[in-house]
Amino acid sequence: MKKKFKLIDLDCANCAAKMEAAIQKLSGVNDASVSFMTQKLTLDADDARFDEILQEVVKVCARVEPDCQIVLK
Repeated sequence: MKKKFKLIDLDCANCAAKMEAAIQKLSGVNDASVSFMTQKLTLDADDARFDEILQEVVKVCARVEPDCQIVLK
């Protein structure tokens, strides 16, 4: 499953790159991209575990950029 999420308060491109690298290492993630310019996260992960993986992604983002929030629709 592939979904896009809006990021709020992503302050630097370096942090975006760190988030992207950390998210791609998570089990079940097929692909991930974090765009500083558009403030968006694109996540492609296993359908069966998508919600579980998304919670891990939220934790990774909070660790790298504590002020950044992922808008979960």
